[in-house]
Amino acid sequence: MSTHESLAPADTATSGRIQQHRKYLMCRPEHFTVSYSINPWMEPTRPTDTAKALRQWQTLYDTYLALGHEVELIDPLEGLPDMVYTANGGFLIDGIAYGAKFRFAERVPEGPAFMEWFRANGYEVVEPAEVNEGEGDFLLVGDTILAGTGFRSTGDSHREVGEVFGREVVSLTLTDPRFYHLDTAIAVLDPVEGPSGVERATIAYLPAAFDERSQGILRERYPDAIQVSDADGAVFGLNSASDGRNVIISPRATGFEAQLRERGYTPVLVDLSELLLGGGGIKCCTLELRGVQR
Repeated sequence: MSTHESLAPADTATSGRIQQHRKYLMCRPEHFTVSYSINPWMEPTRPTDTAKALRQWQTLYDTYLALGHEVELIDPLEGLPDMVYTANGGFLIDGIAYGAKFRFAERVPEGPAFMEWFRANGYEVVEPAEVNEGEGDFLLVGDTILAGTGFRSTGDSHREVGEVFGREVVSLTLTDPRFYHLDTAIAVLDPVEGPSGVERATIAYLPAAFDERSQGILRERYPDAIQVSDADGAVFGLNSASDGRNVIISPRATGFEAQLRERGYTPVLVDLSELLLGGGGIKCCTLELRGVQR
């Protein structure tokens, strides 16, 4: 199925899924390469194709626009090849931007660059004291913040993000180094608000990416969640973006695609295979901007 074909509007009346308008921040991968390794996906000896990365990224950008969403852009900076993964640049709710403080030295300069963009675009910026990698490890589900730890963001950042936003924070521990950020192992499928009485699988997740305690929390809190297979998780199928009806996913996550259709979602297939060489996918390239600017 082509991306164009998959953009056909779903029958909301029969699917029960309601599309919500989204606003995203993205960064063109003009300097994309893999010159160091900070996750198991990155192999500097493997050639990368920047032009191909740009073409694939452009398809994702165009897809968001075709679906009616807004996309803002932050300028890519030379020497920061991972800036394309904007989800790691912060976490925003109600016009407040909690900045990122990266674990690895190679990405540390990204934090100030993103916070400068947030300030320039009217957001109230909270500079972090604790190590965190933004929406890579913080996911908003309803009024709750799911927070990941184990590889990048620290547990202390979970306390800090809760204090910044005054919301419940549920800590989850990642145990598989391939899934080093929470957004590689959980996809938030539904909007914050929806019609009462409509069955909603709020999230999809990969059980094997978490420790037993975290698996128990997810089963208890989200009994209707989609549990994704290891095969679909391993192709970054969960590193996806959803507007409540359309779910942009990797074309290789065929099992997840079928599960989404069964639940009334409309999968939209976008291939970011080149950017996966840096350990990132659709969600990694997509930071949600929540709150009114200016």
